[in-house]
Amino acid sequence: MEGPTPVSALIHAATMVTAGVFLIIRSSFLLEHITNILDFITILGALTSFFAATTGLFQNDLKRVIAYSTCSQLGYMIFACGLSNYSTGFFHLTNHAFFKALLFLGAGSVIHAVSDEQDMRKMGGLKNLVPFTYSVIVIGSLALIGFPFFTGFYSKDLILEIAYSKYNSFGYFSFYLGTIIAYFTAYYSMRLLYLTFLCKPAGYKKNILFAYDSGFYICSTLSCLVAPSILAGYYTKEIFVGIGNTTFNSVVYNSLTHCNIFDAEFINTFFKSLPVYFSLFGFFSAFLFYTFKFRFLFNLKMSTPGKKIYFFLNRKWFIDKLYNEYLGQLFFKFAYSTSYKFIDKGIFEIIGPTGLAKIVSKISSNLDKLQTGFIYHYTSIILVGSSIFFCLKEILYIFEFFFDYRLLIILIILNFFIIDKIKIF
Repeated sequence: MEGPTPVSALIHAATMVTAGVFLIIRSSFLLEHITNILDFITILGALTSFFAATTGLFQNDLKRVIAYSTCSQLGYMIFACGLSNYSTGFFHLTNHAFFKALLFLGAGSVIHAVSDEQDMRKMGGLKNLVPFTYSVIVIGSLALIGFPFFTGFYSKDLILEIAYSKYNSFGYFSFYLGTIIAYFTAYYSMRLLYLTFLCKPAGYKKNILFAYDSGFYICSTLSCLVAPSILAGYYTKEIFVGIGNTTFNSVVYNSLTHCNIFDAEFINTFFKSLPVYFSLFGFFSAFLFYTFKFRFLFNLKMSTPGKKIYFFLNRKWFIDKLYNEYLGQLFFKFAYSTSYKFIDKGIFEIIGPTGLAKIVSKISSNLDKLQTGFIYHYTSIILVGSSIFFCLKEILYIFEFFFDYRLLIILIILNFFIIDKIKIF
């Protein structure tokens, strides 16, 4: 989130989300034949979506709320693939790119308008000051929550319908958890709109007074994303999903035992519309709470259980703490104590440059003692050295005359063994 907002928009709309989901979709020919792996993907996707949605409820950074909504929608795509509906997951991936890019760029426009402030608690009252940005973020939020006939409605609700039509425990788990997540998504989307645009100004006076809508280039970019955030789901639905669709026949493999696209067409209307009801309920309940019952929410937050829940979810389920204390510290300790001190500064230094330098230095200092400066010392060294050299030469000549040199090597080796035996006894 410390990166520029256009980079965040690109990552969340086209690269980070696309990579993982696309890999799973392209690996369908493997996943369909591996026992229980699809069930694992389904559970993992549903739990990821729930984790991100609950975390996004209590984030105060404007971009973090949108980022956790990305993680939540990613969970939808993953458990859709886990339920063997790869084309539906890809459909939601494509739709999500439009309104998520719109939300991030709209958030960047807001941050730019209020002098790079990202805390929603220090905003408010921007509806009349940045009307165009307010309009596009409302459209993006409605598409995100799956409001009827916006882009997100066609793919997000279809994923939940397909989950229910599996008629097994994994499908029901994904459907009901996904429906609850739809409520959370709508709630934090309305919370974002209220704290940023609808409530009374709560930021610094100079930031609010000088807030203004973005220039032509930013507004024109946002305008290009408004239309697909509203219409893309409707106009591309028949391309990506539907009975008799052949778009993904050559790139996605679906086992006949896992196919349930026909069942999704005939489930009860109540279960088809239940996620929509939850989304609308979450959207309007957040508006009513923050407009008329703000004091009640404050008292609830300041209560003992409220503080614990708020702190737990605001700190992202303490995932970062677990990483830092149990994994990060473990690797830091290994990197410093073992890898750096023992191996790099210990073994490698002794065997390598430090040990070699010490040996050379010691030999040099011993040789230096021979340099006395007296000519008769040098003459003696030359005489003794020459004598030893000629003696060794004669000794080797005698051994070569009487013994085979290979026999000499064997005698030397046997000598070592005999010495070792004597030491033992």
